[in-house]
Amino acid sequence: MMRALIIVALIAGAAGISYGEPIAIVGAKIYVKPGQVIENGTLVIDRGKVTAVAAGARAPAGAKTIDGKGKVVTAGLVDGLSGVGLVGIDLEPQVVDGRFGATDSVHADPVHASYEARDGFDPHDVNVPVARAGGLTVVIAAPQGGLVSGQSAAYALDGSAEPVRAPVAMHVSLGPSGAGAAGGSRGKTIELLRELLDDAREFRKDRAGYEKNAKRKMLADRLDLEALVPVLARQIPLIVDVQAESDIRAALRVAKEFNLRIAIAGGAEAWRVAKELAAAKVPVLLDPTANLPADLEASEVSDEAATILDKAGVQVGISTLGASWAARTLRQLAGNAVARGLSWDKGLASITTVPATLYGLKGRGTLERGAVADVVVWSGDPLELSSAVETVIIDGVVQSLENHQTKLLQRYRRIPPPAP
Repeated sequence: MMRALIIVALIAGAAGISYGEPIAIVGAKIYVKPGQVIENGTLVIDRGKVTAVAAGARAPAGAKTIDGKGKVVTAGLVDGLSGVGLVGIDLEPQVVDGRFGATDSVHADPVHASYEARDGFDPHDVNVPVARAGGLTVVIAAPQGGLVSGQSAAYALDGSAEPVRAPVAMHVSLGPSGAGAAGGSRGKTIELLRELLDDAREFRKDRAGYEKNAKRKMLADRLDLEALVPVLARQIPLIVDVQAESDIRAALRVAKEFNLRIAIAGGAEAWRVAKELAAAKVPVLLDPTANLPADLEASEVSDEAATILDKAGVQVGISTLGASWAARTLRQLAGNAVARGLSWDKGLASITTVPATLYGLKGRGTLERGAVADVVVWSGDPLELSSAVETVIIDGVVQSLENHQTKLLQRYRRIPPPAP
């Protein structure tokens, strides 16, 4: 046993990990996972993992104790489609990465499958500590724009420069961005996506022929085709940014034709296709407050979209959908879905277990024994705006809640009187 502990310690030291002392949160209302709650519970964290969670247990000797009386404890929140780390300030190009547009003279090519979010993620992005102070512990940093935006990566918001997992998904757009890339026609966009996937399938079958230039002309270059192979092999999902009912139906047909694992992002009219999405086991990532049509492509928007989808059997994830500045509002979005009929447990699942499962983030999104110790202590119900984040723990390490906004608050809390 001692030898095993020494080996673990050596591995942790070599990786630059410093876990510090064990932590025990005592006397709290603990949501082990959505639907499983422990009253007056104790959660023990050691070496970055949840080692115990039980009712009425005492803190182990030597552990740092956090008084959880009257508090609520959940797993850290996960934003399933985020701009945090990629988009610092929307209107400042120098701090915007992974965003492609058809009118961009540098990135006019609509296919960016080989782009990896980890090549652009900035762990020092001003939005990282702001999101963390909002209870987020992991984000899926996702590129945007073009027909194929590229590959997303999962990042812990503890300042880590290396991703938790990468890539976790490929992202395409059948909405305005994708249509623009295809010359303005949504039908042409879907046609190009089919052609691209067919090219990638042919490339996968005969790489040697491609290298000998013995294949037909293909829509994308070698790196992009290579990047699409894991999608065809169902190793990572294809996240389809799409709004209109007709386009969602087209995405389902494409997924069936190429045997793909897909999820819908945005999905303004996904509620109209709820039965089909449930039958195909296709999750939906949505913003329940986006209750006005952004344009005429999808005019049938519903305030109850999350509830309708859930009742039909669709896995619903709540997301900021790339709005990096809004990451801290993730729990507010889930709260709005609950206010419109989604059950509280499903609301919590939509920002914890659902995105964690979708992207294969094992040990995240729950507080079960052996889970990664991403933990948030709340003053009350996390889906209520009156509640506040009191403690954030990522990988077993207590994080600072200081950020740009709190610094501004402290700086201008007291305005000095004017000089005489």
